[in-house]
Amino acid sequence: MLNLPNLKINYLRLVWLLLFSLFFLLMLQITLRYIPFNNEVAFLQIKQTEVESVKPYLPIFYLHVYSSIFVLLAGFTQFNKRLVFNNSRLHRAIGYLYVITVLCFSAPSGIYIAFYANGGITAKIAFLTLGILWFGFTLKAILLAKQGKIVEHQNYMLRSFALASSAISLRFWKVILVYLFHPAPMDVYQLVAWLGWIPNLLIIERIIKNKQKI
Repeated sequence: MLNLPNLKINYLRLVWLLLFSLFFLLMLQITLRYIPFNNEVAFLQIKQTEVESVKPYLPIFYLHVYSSIFVLLAGFTQFNKRLVFNNSRLHRAIGYLYVITVLCFSAPSGIYIAFYANGGITAKIAFLTLGILWFGFTLKAILLAKQGKIVEHQNYMLRSFALASSAISLRFWKVILVYLFHPAPMDVYQLVAWLGWIPNLLIIERIIKNKQKI
């Protein structure tokens, strides 16, 4: 007899895997445009003022972009049940790679470049909040793991990865807004600065809440 709830869960996992894979490949394609340290392509085309006048901006920007690809890939594998239960050593190794990359490179560099975000003070506050929460959730996750509080550790890792995925969801919202409403460029930045991560976090909070009911 078919187990409909399990079929539904497996279907949703497959859809999530396909969507993540698609957007990850798009993110990788965008990142490769900056190699070898090309400062006149993609997003940097509209950031030439910062590139020319703020010396740390470009290397920190590259640090953020390049490290974020590893963060997305490493983070995604952490929620594979087979990896978690069948190869705990590999799970921990990839987990440490994720945590170290976020805490030492991706989140701090994201916080720095947030001060130069397009869209004015509204977008700057959004990206600063994102970076601080991302750093905080990731740090909390590793501290909980060291204390042996595995369920709480997993919940904070989910929150951390939800914020990491804002690199993907931000671009998704940008396409939707431009296609449907044709807003001014600065309005787009102000909107996606918040839409890129708040819906992600709300969805994850709902998932965590549902897990607690089981």
